[in-house]
Amino acid sequence: MHQRFANIWFRHLITDWVVSERPELAGEQFVLAAPERGRMVVRAASPKAIESGIVMGMVAADARALFPALEVINDDPGKAAELLNGLAEWCIRFTPIVAVDPPDGLILDITGCAHLWGGERAYLKDIIKRLRHKGYDVSAAIADTIGSAWAVAHYGQDKRIVPPLSLSEALLPLPPAALRLEAPVLERMHKLGFYQIRDFIKMPRSVLRRRFGQTLLDRLDQAFGHAIEVIQSVKPAVPYQERLPCMEPIVTAIGIQIALKRLLEIICRRLVKEGKGLRTAVFTGYRVDGKIVQIDIVTNRGSFHVMHLFKLFELKISTIRPGMGIELFVLEAPVTEDVTEVQEKLWNTEAGSENVNLVELLDRLAGRAGMGTIHRYLPDEHYWPERSVRIAASLVETPQTAWRVDRPRPITLLAKPQVIDVAVPVPDYPPVLFKFKGIVHYMKRADGPERIEREWWLEQGMHRDYYCVEDQDGARFWIFRLGHYDHEGSQWFIHGFFA
Repeated sequence: MHQRFANIWFRHLITDWVVSERPELAGEQFVLAAPERGRMVVRAASPKAIESGIVMGMVAADARALFPALEVINDDPGKAAELLNGLAEWCIRFTPIVAVDPPDGLILDITGCAHLWGGERAYLKDIIKRLRHKGYDVSAAIADTIGSAWAVAHYGQDKRIVPPLSLSEALLPLPPAALRLEAPVLERMHKLGFYQIRDFIKMPRSVLRRRFGQTLLDRLDQAFGHAIEVIQSVKPAVPYQERLPCMEPIVTAIGIQIALKRLLEIICRRLVKEGKGLRTAVFTGYRVDGKIVQIDIVTNRGSFHVMHLFKLFELKISTIRPGMGIELFVLEAPVTEDVTEVQEKLWNTEAGSENVNLVELLDRLAGRAGMGTIHRYLPDEHYWPERSVRIAASLVETPQTAWRVDRPRPITLLAKPQVIDVAVPVPDYPPVLFKFKGIVHYMKRADGPERIEREWWLEQGMHRDYYCVEDQDGARFWIFRLGHYDHEGSQWFIHGFFA
């Protein structure tokens, strides 16, 4: 797919923001100033102030002497970067890859996005219209490279969309400043009479390098597509992402459901082709008022079953507040996994239906109660009971060792053994009764002891002698004595319950 980029230039970024905060300053002369070497120096000026002759770097006192009514506002050095980052995140509704272009611009990788708006012209028009509605005076352009888009946005006169493979026609009439060169280089070029890029484009590269440095050649290569220019998106793009813009804002639950189903169908078709299954998904709605609404789901194993995933989302659709309307829907699958042939058969009628029902039931329970309420346990290679089981990462994880079946083990194991009071007729025998949580249990049967030594390579301490005991009501318990019966620190504990 042919790459296309857009550059958005905010001509008066800071002052436009100030006017949005203080509407009474619209059309007025004002500047933003910051201290420098003991003086307040102008860092930004309103369009009206610039027309009057105020320039960046002027001392604020001199500017006020020329224009006594000039309002001077303290400049926040980090405000421009904060505004650009916020605007970049807002522009994600138009493309998943948006980068900040300091000090006053944004770069958008729009490859494969413009057709969703009916073409690049409608796409660019919509961006400019919305930003101007926010109060920003912007200039934007679309071209094959980042450098050419920047050049046309800043210095292009008429056409703002450079057709594919037409860079020379668009760039040659522009001034050298369109190549993003430093002021000393531009000054030298101006003195030599290079007023347009066409004036020097055919000169030998060795001559250009000797007179103007390597930077000029690098910028030329970037603008004309001979060198790759990398941008850092404010939000890393999700590999599995689908977008659905709306011709009219969506305000109803039915409309949201239709959009969700359509996006699930598209992303699941792609997952099937690539042998992937969705583990987590995020459904995001971008509202007309600029706010974002979002719901997400988590599955126990990779899934590309549209209706199953829709049912998981359906539980949360009621939490979406569309406000004045949602203009763009985005579905992302940030976490996926390979789906094996066995897993694929789960969705066929020939496969065991119990497995399908189990997976879907667990996903629905997790959707209602949260993933933290469902656990799957696997055996671990440890003798010490607390370490002999662990929580599985997923339903498809296989145990590295087998469950121990040569010795009885309780169905419920306490996370931490609880102290019990016992009565023991013979010191090295099991108790005839024990008291736990205020209830006295009289022993009818007992089996043991099973001695379990502490794993010395992990920790030091006394051994345990475990007994399987049954009380007068038929309830069975797993209890142990810590250490030898005549040891000073010897105590009895309850550790588990049998079915």
